[in-house]
Amino acid sequence: MAYQQQLYTIVKDYIKPHAIKKKNRYAKWVYGYDKEHDLVVISKTGKIGEIYLIGNLHIALPKVEDSKDLGNNKWEAKEYPKELSRIKSEADWLKYPNTFHEKWHAYIDEEFNRRETGYWFINKGVDTYITGTHYMYLQWSKIDVGQPDFREANRLFFIFWEACKADNRCYGMSYLKNRRSGFSFMASGETVNLATISSDSRFGILSKSGADAKKMFTDKVVPISVNYPFFFKPIQDGMDRPKTELAYRVPASKFTRRKLDDNNVAADLDGLDTTIDWKNTGDNSYDGEKLKLLVHDESGKWERPTNILNNWRVTKTCLRLGSRIVGKCMMGSTSNSLDKGGANFKKLYNGSDASARNKNGQTKTGLYKLFIPMEWNYEGFIDQYGYPVFDVPKEETFGPQGDEIEDGVIDHWENEVEGLKDDPDALNEYYRQFPRTEAHAFRDEAKQSLFNLTKIYQQIDYNDELRNNTMVTQGNFQWENGIKDTRVMFYPNKNGRFYITWIPDQNIQNHVIIKNGSKHPGNEHMGAFGCDSYDISGVVGGGGSNGALHGLTKFSMEDVPPNHFFLEYIARPSTAEMFFEDVLMACVFYGMPILCENNKPRLLYYLKRRGYRGFSINRPDKTYNKLSLSEREVGGIPNSSEDIKQAHASAIETYIEDFVGITKEGYGDVYLQRTLEDWAKFDINNRTKHDASISSGLALMACNKHRYSPKGAITVNKINLGFKKYNNEGTTSKIM
Repeated sequence: MAYQQQLYTIVKDYIKPHAIKKKNRYAKWVYGYDKEHDLVVISKTGKIGEIYLIGNLHIALPKVEDSKDLGNNKWEAKEYPKELSRIKSEADWLKYPNTFHEKWHAYIDEEFNRRETGYWFINKGVDTYITGTHYMYLQWSKIDVGQPDFREANRLFFIFWEACKADNRCYGMSYLKNRRSGFSFMASGETVNLATISSDSRFGILSKSGADAKKMFTDKVVPISVNYPFFFKPIQDGMDRPKTELAYRVPASKFTRRKLDDNNVAADLDGLDTTIDWKNTGDNSYDGEKLKLLVHDESGKWERPTNILNNWRVTKTCLRLGSRIVGKCMMGSTSNSLDKGGANFKKLYNGSDASARNKNGQTKTGLYKLFIPMEWNYEGFIDQYGYPVFDVPKEETFGPQGDEIEDGVIDHWENEVEGLKDDPDALNEYYRQFPRTEAHAFRDEAKQSLFNLTKIYQQIDYNDELRNNTMVTQGNFQWENGIKDTRVMFYPNKNGRFYITWIPDQNIQNHVIIKNGSKHPGNEHMGAFGCDSYDISGVVGGGGSNGALHGLTKFSMEDVPPNHFFLEYIARPSTAEMFFEDVLMACVFYGMPILCENNKPRLLYYLKRRGYRGFSINRPDKTYNKLSLSEREVGGIPNSSEDIKQAHASAIETYIEDFVGITKEGYGDVYLQRTLEDWAKFDINNRTKHDASISSGLALMACNKHRYSPKGAITVNKINLGFKKYNNEGTTSKIM
């Protein structure tokens, strides 16, 4: 099946066409966040065209204006005119006669306009827009391979970045990338672009180490600045190729047609007083300083004792005056393993979702996250038009340098993965370097895993390919009409606490049996629940582990998917009683019993008090007469026994081997990603961190409780059935 991109969407009719047309007529669209229509306008012409949805952000592009055919139906940087290339400064320019000035006025004005408003050109027959920043990068930036290639992935990156700059609610972007995506050069290009038109401003660079920040400054920022044309380049203070600070003194923004016509010399112009520098890596880097732009390179690789989260809390204040945001952060990185800085970056990245905002309209971090899958930006699989070659080409396809591309990047990536499947650590490193999903990017090292990581990650990747949201429904359970102990109903809700993959037919929902005045599960033969509970509603500091609940089916003659985890609940409601009620409603809805750890017994007493003691499973490793008084009263299983811990881990291990990842029948049907990820990190010696593993393992033990039944001594008694025994030796049988 051909690859289907999910990176961005062109949204049709997000705004009624006549509303767009009306405001376009009078050029009334304003650059920035448009609260009325909940979108970010990046057009500086007053007119908008297509609306893109990228990273959960609606972005209005400019209306198509006079797209340029550059000659070959694709992007081509124009050669800098030789007559102008000889001019190194404004002082050199002023030495030429007015006739020379008049000849190049239009050219210079046009370059300033493109820098400001962006540029339209025809690419593969399509009107294509690039932002002013992207234009400056393509046309005027020098990178390690010379002139940058046009790439569709970079076009979308710069469009998203422009939206981050335009949105007054946003502190910048957190970009999750693959290796060799060009981020460092693009960020360096933007630094120089903004610095050369900004007065009284400070631009900073941080990386995973001070040496890396210095290298970015000296090898990328400085060369780009040096190679700017004279009309974009302010007078520079100090060395041509500085090591620590780049300082501009005369603004290029003054160098317009009006100034070109004046006979002012450079010394008469006001100074920019703008600097670019780098800092050593640390939690307090740039503390107390005001920044126009902070470039955060390799932010997913900050190792102890430095902490990207702590640093961002500090440097965030450098980008604002009170509540007003006056600077932006361009943050980009691949991720290290979680214990080498990746965990902190993951928290920062996940806290930057543009769809999750506080009442001030900001994300938790203030940033907007962007992930571009590796297949969009992988060297060797970008065609001459800048588009990624996802699948095997059906016709001749060539790269930017004329080399033929015969394979698709998806097949190439899968072949690499296949070759590394027997080396989990190498595979995970490849995933982190070249991720196709966010989960790939934060894939952890395998060294501490108790279970088969290869199979777990096979399942995770398979679920990602399925677009897992189609297999899982979020929602909550409620008592019908709000009356407890009646029927339970399930209501889908995108913010719900329950993740459901199977719902029983209506005729077996709420199957509760009354025995001796007590309620018992009517569908015990179909499956069971496991639960990791908690007793205290809140803890000091607002932390505490989550409550977890998992539902698992058994093999049965009913129309039920066998050995299937159908429910996942990992949450901590504001009160313990809310959690208990959630658990109870799930048990009633499915009509299945539950096995809980009894070291936190409040849930078990809650079930008994409500009349549902029959739903609580007794520990399966003891006969009833061997149970303690409390175990007889409420059921449950202890978590302190080493035998129980080993049996619990073994249950998960066996299930993963049989039903997860690639199996004899194809792929497994465990669609609960959080559970899979918890299995991958499970540590039997530190079980408290793994709520999902605890509850899912208990569900497995509940469904297979016969395996843990105590084995009594077997006594063989001889019984005389009255049959005679014969000796058949010789020719005649004789009674013995």
